[in-house]
Amino acid sequence: MQLIPTFNKQTRFLGQGDIWFKGFIFAFAASIPLLLVSLVVVLFFWAWPAIIHFGWSFIFSSAWDPLADNYGALPFIYGTLVSSLIALLIAVPLGLGCAIFISEIYKSKTGEYIALMVELLAAIPSVVYGLWGIFVLAPFSAAYIQPVLGGMFGFLPLFQGPTSGPSLLTGGIILAIMILPTITALSREVLQAVPYSLRESAMALGATRWETFKVAVFGPARSGIIGAIILGLGRALGETMAVTMVIGNRPRVSASLFAPAYSLAAVIANEFAEAVTELNLAVLIELALILLVITIAVNGLARYLVWQTTLKK
Repeated sequence: MQLIPTFNKQTRFLGQGDIWFKGFIFAFAASIPLLLVSLVVVLFFWAWPAIIHFGWSFIFSSAWDPLADNYGALPFIYGTLVSSLIALLIAVPLGLGCAIFISEIYKSKTGEYIALMVELLAAIPSVVYGLWGIFVLAPFSAAYIQPVLGGMFGFLPLFQGPTSGPSLLTGGIILAIMILPTITALSREVLQAVPYSLRESAMALGATRWETFKVAVFGPARSGIIGAIILGLGRALGETMAVTMVIGNRPRVSASLFAPAYSLAAVIANEFAEAVTELNLAVLIELALILLVITIAVNGLARYLVWQTTLKK
């Protein structure tokens, strides 16, 4: 009888190459959280003068007067969050519907071509989106989209006020177009990863196509779809160039989506090179720190939602 030798992990001999390999891999893995920590520390250090000077009132203040060194972050936080929310409201139904159509309904070469065209949108530089937004989307929004919305929902404060090409609504639409490929591509991959046997089992029990998708496909893919949506939201929060060109760049909080607005990334890009005082520079870095905190919070929420969804399976 031939015995198969066994190896104990604790007593197994590690060669010099194994030790070096383990050390390199550990260094690579540890560099990622260290990079994040160092980024937060550096931003916090350079933003400290503004943090000390304004305190918590900086987050809730709407003032923005560089000549008087009076600053507030509320208009930029508002513009960033609302434009990203508009982008999600537009991109999630379109992206998820396109992914379902390609992966579940129209499984042919034409569907593959549609998927390729959608994914090519992700390769377009943001400045090109911005130029298209200035010359095409903004005039179209002011002439057609905003008047129609104002006529249908004018009783709501969100759709009141004069129409304007560069506006919060235009910024949200351009963001929706930019995050659409991310949501579509990732949702499609998640849906296609669901075993086909689950679909066959549901159909064998007499389920309709909708019931099959709802129970056998969407249920297992729910956590992945949530992750795709959050990744799209992460890009929307940090997008700079395209939003800067179409959002209007006015540091005010307005209830109307037709009014110009400002985002955190846009104000940093526009005014960082023109910061003349130490406090002005510290304020812009504090805005970057706020944007980083919002992004980390969104990703943490995504992890929590995915975890909750996984537990319910």
